Amino acid sequence: MTTLEQKIKAKIPGEDTGIQVKKTICDICAPVHHCGIDAYVKDGRVIKVEGTKEHPYNKGNLCTKGQCNRAYIYREDRIRTPMKRIGPKGEPGNLTPISWDEAFQIIGDNLNRIKKEYSPHSVAFYSGYAKWYRPIFHRWVYDFGSVNFGTDDSVCNNSGVMACRCTVGIPFKPDMAHANTFLGWAYGGFYSAHASVPGVKALKERGGKVIIVDPKITPAVKQLADIHLQLKTGTDGALALGMAKLIIDNGWTDDAFLRDHTYGYEEYKAYVRQWDLDKVSRITGVPASLIYEATKLYATNGPACINESCSTVAHHINGFQNYRAIAMLNALTGNFDREGGALPMEDSYNLRAAGFQTREHEFSCANKPDYPHIGAGKFPLWDELVDEFQSVDLRRQIIEGTPYPVKALFALGFNHKMLPGTQQTIEALMKLDFFVDTDLFMTDATRYADVVLPACSSFERGEFKVYPGGWAMLTKPVIPPLYDSRSDVDILIGLMPYLGIHDELLEKGYEACIEWIIEGSGLDMEELRRSDVPIRVPAAKPYIPGTLLKQGYNTPSGKFEFKSQLIEKYSKSHGLNPLTTYRDCFDDDDDPAYAKTYPLCLTTGTRLPNTIHSRFHEVPWAHYMRPEPMADVNPEDAAARGVKQGDKIALESPNGRLEVKANLTEKVHAGNVHFIHGMSQANANILTSPTHLDPYSGFPGYKSTRCNFKKI
Repeated sequence: MTTLEQKIKAKIPGEDTGIQVKKTICDICAPVHHCGIDAYVKDGRVIKVEGTKEHPYNKGNLCTKGQCNRAYIYREDRIRTPMKRIGPKGEPGNLTPISWDEAFQIIGDNLNRIKKEYSPHSVAFYSGYAKWYRPIFHRWVYDFGSVNFGTDDSVCNNSGVMACRCTVGIPFKPDMAHANTFLGWAYGGFYSAHASVPGVKALKERGGKVIIVDPKITPAVKQLADIHLQLKTGTDGALALGMAKLIIDNGWTDDAFLRDHTYGYEEYKAYVRQWDLDKVSRITGVPASLIYEATKLYATNGPACINESCSTVAHHINGFQNYRAIAMLNALTGNFDREGGALPMEDSYNLRAAGFQTREHEFSCANKPDYPHIGAGKFPLWDELVDEFQSVDLRRQIIEGTPYPVKALFALGFNHKMLPGTQQTIEALMKLDFFVDTDLFMTDATRYADVVLPACSSFERGEFKVYPGGWAMLTKPVIPPLYDSRSDVDILIGLMPYLGIHDELLEKGYEACIEWIIEGSGLDMEELRRSDVPIRVPAAKPYIPGTLLKQGYNTPSGKFEFKSQLIEKYSKSHGLNPLTTYRDCFDDDDDPAYAKTYPLCLTTGTRLPNTIHSRFHEVPWAHYMRPEPMADVNPEDAAARGVKQGDKIALESPNGRLEVKANLTEKVHAGNVHFIHGMSQANANILTSPTHLDPYSGFPGYKSTRCNFKKI
């Protein structure tokens, strides 16, 4: 039987379906995972989605979340019109519809008032998970006069990038296509990076080996791993240091690389001596024989590359140093800047490396005010390396008002459940004079807003995207904006006259800004507009392994730094160690009684195929896979507490308490509890203290918080 899709594509005479197939992207995940989509549209409504087969990134494949795009964009709780608050903050039903003109006028009046009474810096601006508009928003904030631009990368991407910059001056990526061994540290491709899975499978098919380091037994572990190192949560740094000692002691090092291209190796080597195999096995829970086997395979079956997750490795109070400890293995074995090892990369545009340069930073940071941003001085490495405020300190500065008051918050997608210590963040929102939130859906945060603005989805607007291998595209709307929603950029540009912002480039619109940013790339905007799929970027060139070895790294020493000179600047003032050292993943000043009262380790943010942050908990198609909040616990820990499958339990930490159901599974290490985040009925982040932070990056310890549970 001829299918509907075949009829449409073959244009069978007499079979006028009235359906158009239009191409766009899925922007549900982070920008590194924006897959091409074929949207089947009839009468202005999306009726079906498929992956775009000719798209170079996903090649026709879509994950569970991507398949749910239609249900996602047509959620019942889509915000349909601008609204203003008419009742007390935080109470349901306190918003009433208004026009865009009225919304813009209210926003303009309040932000200009606060700017005049206090300063432009007393208005904070925040970008949530969507990133497509960020260069525009960043520039717009500085045009307003505020230094305070912050994003969700305060708890997502930046810690790993900072660790790379402190080590080699540039981020890097695994060259899986030419590797013999893949060390997948916190690699969970099936749930969070499905387009990377074919590369790992191809490596195995040509005889390569795969080692996966993960506290949990995942589909990647079961389907791909030759060796699984199931370590205790937060002990990544200890494992990496133990592997380093084995590499050094057994003569598996690349001595020429260490001699010619590294700085501080002898001091690092002296520190590593203490990480003997028995000690590392006790700390990590991984059998000593397995650590040895994996280390030998990695070090001797090269070239070898490493995957390091920017979030899961970093979401500990020792996460930044853990990330660096893993990176050191590249240098020890000479697998840095080598084909099949770790290759340097530089973002082309919007956190995506595509092999060509743009003027994104010059565009975004034009007119940056010379003023200390929120939290300045608390995390000096952050201050030096990131052009944003560290958002985990926003709550404190609003409440305390020091060193200067923050009176207003303008957000494009603010999710207070994404920050540690949710109750304290709500306290801060209640204290604000004025709060604007823009989103697609009604969220818990919109209940505290004075004005709420409706944004549209990627199906309802266009955006510029780049992809690895030198690809770029400009998407087009496949349906008109639903209800009275607008794109984030249209909202920002529409607000400019009300805020007294004058920026000739922004006033020309989104595509004019993109054209300025990509000038010199050889891209032709007209060609981008004509194409429905990514096109090759003329200026894009593949990185030639060994280039940085010849040129020198962008570090103070010009070399790969085992001892970071950048970190060393803050050794005395902030107690930061320039060597890659390890500390326990719990606070050093914990009350000793905590270890007895809360003997388990809570890992929040566990990935499921149908969830990503809070974006899918209200999508019916996805929600049915886990309709109730459930904590994943090891049967051994459950039996000790008299808990059986499906029992209701109290999940407790020193910072809070949740009532959820128990899901018993051997996939979770004994002593660990795993729990997804972002759920309104059971918000995981009330369990994490807002002071449980990495001193190097400011990242919260989401993956290692003391906890316990009991049957109720």
